[in-house]
Amino acid sequence: MVMDESTKDMLDVAAASTAVMSLAAWLPPTASLLTIVWLGIRIYESDTVQKIVHGKKKQLDKRD
Repeated sequence: MVMDESTKDMLDVAAASTAVMSLAAWLPPTASLLTIVWLGIRIYESDTVQKIVHGKKKQLDKRD
């Protein structure tokens, strides 16, 4: 079967559209996971959690 250039171009557009749609479906769950990880790190770094984990107050740098 011989395809002309317009058919090949149409199939290329369909393939690229499919790839973009797959990526669009994949991004929201990934963004959600990264957001959860980021917030977990920020909560762990908070002074309150550090006091609970280490049992003492975190020393701050004194800058004059």
